[in-house]
Amino acid sequence: MEKGNVKMASDKLRIHKRAKLVDGRLLMGFSGWMDGGNISTGTIKFLAEQLDAPKAAEIDPEGFYIYNFPGTMEITAMFRPHARIRDGIVRSCEMPSNTFFVNEDNNLILFAGKEPNLGWAEFTDCIFSLCRQFEVKTIYFIGSVAGLVPHTRQPRFTCSVSNEGLKETMSRYGVRMSNYEGPASIVTHLTAMAGQNGVSMVALVAEIPAYVQGHNPGCISAVAKLLSNILGLHLDLERLKNTGEEFERKLSEIIAEQPELATHIGKLEEDYDNDVFDTEMGDLKEWLQQQGIRVD
Repeated sequence: MEKGNVKMASDKLRIHKRAKLVDGRLLMGFSGWMDGGNISTGTIKFLAEQLDAPKAAEIDPEGFYIYNFPGTMEITAMFRPHARIRDGIVRSCEMPSNTFFVNEDNNLILFAGKEPNLGWAEFTDCIFSLCRQFEVKTIYFIGSVAGLVPHTRQPRFTCSVSNEGLKETMSRYGVRMSNYEGPASIVTHLTAMAGQNGVSMVALVAEIPAYVQGHNPGCISAVAKLLSNILGLHLDLERLKNTGEEFERKLSEIIAEQPELATHIGKLEEDYDNDVFDTEMGDLKEWLQQQGIRVD
C-alpha cells in the first residue's frame, strides 16, 4: 500500500491512499435529487463511520457545478456554496465535495458526493478511473424517491442494472426491477456506461413515505440492513434500528392528531399489505400538495 497525493485522469481525480481490493465494490451516494430523507448521503455516512473507513480519494469540484444560477432566492440558494459567519468573521465557505472512503477488510469503497450540474463525461471518467485503479468490479448506488409507502412499513426497493445477470441476484433480496421513463440522473448515465468500462452496476432506490420530510432514520436503518446483506457486511445496526423505531413512534403520535392524514395512511397500509401499486397517488397526492409537499 502506498500513500500520497497523486493526481490522476483529468487532474480532477486525486488519490490520497492506495489499496488493492479483491473483486472490489464501490457504493455511491449523492446529495440532491434522489436523497429524500437523507437516505443516500445518510447511509454512506453511517457506513463510513461504522467501518472506520479513511479518506482514499476525491474529485475536485471545480467545473462541475453551477453556483450563480438565475432565479428567485429560494431557487438560487440551492446552487450556492454554504457559508458560516460568526461575529462578523467568515468561518467557512463550503464548496461541494466528492469523497471516496476505503475499507480494505470488506473490499469496499464508499463515495459521498453531489450530483454534478456540468461535465458528466469527465465526472464519470473520474469514477471509472478510480474503479480501474482500485480493481472495483461492481458499483452500487443507493438513493430514494418519495412514494406511497407508509412510515409503518419497510421501504419498497427497486433497481436498474447494467446487465441481465444482475437481475436474478437482486431479486433474491426482494428487490423489484424498475420500469421508469423520464429525466435521468448521473446515476443512470453511469449505469449505461458501466459495461463498456469493465464494471457492473446496480442502482438501488428505496421508495420512502412522501409525507415525511427531512432526515428519516427508520428508512436509513432499513437500507443499511439490506446493503449489509447484499455486500456481506457485519454491522452493528442496533442503535440505528432503535433510533428508527423511536422516530416512527413519534411520527405516529403526530399523525394520530390529524384524522385526515391518518385515514390516508391507513389506505396506504392496506395497499402495501395487499401489494397494490397505485403510482398515481390520487387523493393523497392532492392532499400533500395542499400542504405544500411536492412528490414529483
